[in-house]
Amino acid sequence: MTSIQTDPIEKIARIQWLELQKQLLYLQKNSGFYKKLFKEHKIDVSKIKTEADLKLIPITTKEDLQRYNEDFICIPSEEIIDHVTTSGTLGSPVNFALNEADLERLALNEMQSFELIGVKKGDKVQITTTLDRRFIAGMAYFLGLRKLGAGIIRTGSGMPHLQWDSIARFKPNYLVAVPSFLLKMIEYAEANGIDYKNSSIKAAMCIGEPLRDQNFELNALGRKIKELWPIELFSTYASTEMATAFTECKYHTGNHIQPELIYTEVLDDAGNPVKIGEIGELVITTLQVQTMPLLRFATGDLVSYTNEVCKCGRNTKRLSPILGRKKQHIKFKGTSLYPQHIIDVLMGFDAVSNFIVIVQKDDMGMDSLLIKISKSISDMDLNNLKQHFQAQLHVIPKIALVNDEKINNFKNPLGSRKPVMFLDLRN
Repeated sequence: MTSIQTDPIEKIARIQWLELQKQLLYLQKNSGFYKKLFKEHKIDVSKIKTEADLKLIPITTKEDLQRYNEDFICIPSEEIIDHVTTSGTLGSPVNFALNEADLERLALNEMQSFELIGVKKGDKVQITTTLDRRFIAGMAYFLGLRKLGAGIIRTGSGMPHLQWDSIARFKPNYLVAVPSFLLKMIEYAEANGIDYKNSSIKAAMCIGEPLRDQNFELNALGRKIKELWPIELFSTYASTEMATAFTECKYHTGNHIQPELIYTEVLDDAGNPVKIGEIGELVITTLQVQTMPLLRFATGDLVSYTNEVCKCGRNTKRLSPILGRKKQHIKFKGTSLYPQHIIDVLMGFDAVSNFIVIVQKDDMGMDSLLIKISKSISDMDLNNLKQHFQAQLHVIPKIALVNDEKINNFKNPLGSRKPVMFLDLRN
C-alpha cells in the first residue's frame, strides 16, 4: 500500500495539486497544442491556484486529440519507445506514444492497482488479454506485475483450452480477464469435465465491461459469473488516454483514484461539478506524464463518485463503474436509456445465450432499438423476455432472431480487442 493513499485527506489534496501545477507548467513549456490554447484564451498557468481557476481552461475533447494528435507530443520523437492506439470504441483509434518515464509511471500505476486487489510478491497472475495489437493495457499489466514481483502467465486472449491448461500447469491465484470471457471459460470447463470450482484461481481482475451498478452491487453479468464460479471479482476502469487505472479494493465500494497520477473532475452538461452520488462526465488531467499529457480531457464516460474514507484505510476519492457513455445516450419511446441498462436485462435472462444490441435512426429521425438474439430461444421464453423488458425498462425493443454466426460477426469485428455488445449506427 502506498503512503500517499493512506495519508490525511488534506495532505493527499496538497500533493495532488502540486503535481497538477507541475504538469501545467510542463504543458506551457512543451505542448504545441496547449501553448496555442493558453495563448488564445490568455491563460497564465502560473496564476492557477484553485479549482475555480482551473475551470477557466477549456475542456480538451476526443476530437481535439484526433485532429491535432501530433501537437500533443511534448518530447523529441527519438525519445518515444512505445507506440499504441486507443480502442476506437466511439470512432477511429487515436495514436498515443510513451517514453521510458511514462512506461515506468504505467508500471507504478498497475502495481498499485494489483496491490489494491490483494496481489503480493509470490502470487501468480494469468493475463488473458492481448499484449499485442497496439494495446496499452496488456503491457501495463505485465509491467505492473513485474514491478510488484508477482509471477506472470501470459496466455493472451481467447483459447479457453490454453487458459485451463495454463491454470493446471502453473497454478495461478488470479486472472486478468474480460468478464464475459470468464463465462466462456466456465462453459468450456463444464463441457470438458474440468473441476473449475476447485482450481487454484481465487479472484479475477475484470476489465472492459462493468461488473457493478451505481450502488456497487453486482450487475447481471457479475451475478451470473459469481453464481457459477464463486471467485472474488474486482472491477477496474482505465483507458489509453488516461494511462491510469481506477481499481476497487476488497470492500468493493468504488474504484480508487491514484491521486498522484491523475486529477479528476465529474461535471454536468454545463461544465459544473456534480454533487457526491450524482452522475456526470469524467474529466481527467494526467499527472507525471511526459510524452502526451492531457489537461481537462473529457472521457465521455458517465460516473458518480464518493469521497468517504474507505474501510481499507485509503483516503482517496472513489468512482462508480461506468454507467454509460455520453454519446451513447438513447431516447427510445420517451424513455432515456444507456446501453448498459439493456445489456443488464439481457445478461439477467438465462434463456438468452447470445445477443447484440443495435441502435439506429428510424424514418422520423428517432432512436430505434433492435436486439438480435440467438434463434435457439423458445416462443415462451421470447414472450417472457419481452415482459422482462417491460418490467425492467418500461419499453420493449424490437427483437430479431438470427443464427449465432451472424451475431458473432457483429460482436467480434476485425481488429477488436474485446467483444462488442452494443453497436451505434446513428451516425
